[in-house]
Amino acid sequence: MEKYLEAFKNAFLGTLDWTWKSILFEVPWYTNYFWGLVVISLLVWFLEIIVPWRKEQSIFRKDFWLDGFYMFFNFFIFAIVIGGVYSMLEVAFKSFGVTMSSLAIIDISSIPTWGQLLLFFIVLDFVQWLTHVMLHRFSILWRFHKVHHSVKEMGFAAHLRYHWMENIFYKPLKVFAVMLLGGFEPEQAYIVHFMAITIGHLNHANVKFSYGPLKYVFNNPVMHLYHHAYALPKKRMYGVNFGISLSLWDYLFKTNYIPETSGTIELGYSDDDKMPKSFFKQLVYGFKKNQ
Repeated sequence: MEKYLEAFKNAFLGTLDWTWKSILFEVPWYTNYFWGLVVISLLVWFLEIIVPWRKEQSIFRKDFWLDGFYMFFNFFIFAIVIGGVYSMLEVAFKSFGVTMSSLAIIDISSIPTWGQLLLFFIVLDFVQWLTHVMLHRFSILWRFHKVHHSVKEMGFAAHLRYHWMENIFYKPLKVFAVMLLGGFEPEQAYIVHFMAITIGHLNHANVKFSYGPLKYVFNNPVMHLYHHAYALPKKRMYGVNFGISLSLWDYLFKTNYIPETSGTIELGYSDDDKMPKSFFKQLVYGFKKNQ
């Protein structure tokens, strides 16, 4: 037990120290995820202000500040705590001989760095797409995912409004995906991180563009708005447009749906009026079977 507590303490304090140093600009700029998130958020928000898709929507839309707090909670405050838990699990797995390299099915260390990053990006995105589908398909998972879908006016910060339990679902599968790619250790992995944040922010932003022919590859605000639609096709009762960064999975597996592009649709789900309005009540939402 002592080694597990030591692992938790080291990971907790290490993540806390790194976050504090990031705030003080004491880490390399390309690994400064705190200010990177701030800069990306401000740039996308600026786009919403100068070229809004839904012009009647306020700059400080409904739940703007709630979503803003969620961004920092999910990316930093919760990450500090959960980092210690994952460190304990890593120690436990190692005791059974399971390491980051033991499950590798392909060795990508011999291919160029850009190729490693591209493969990492694609594999990670597919795993997240599949996880996202499961969040909608299974009621026990949907109860937590409802927090994200309780957004009634779409904006960039809605990207990171999600229940903390989603980190519990996503993180292990993402780590597992990385473990399958033997030899992946490029220092430039921050590129994938910042790309994913930017695409995610844009997907939820109050801007209208779909990348032309690349809409079949990259997720976009028009496509993702219909993922949040209140009214869904009868044959798609579990949802549509599950793409995270890439839309190609939806086109490949026939879960794509864009009936029109006015952007004026109602958002939410059938019983979204039951969702608590406060952050702290939403933290414990989803643990009761009837929620």
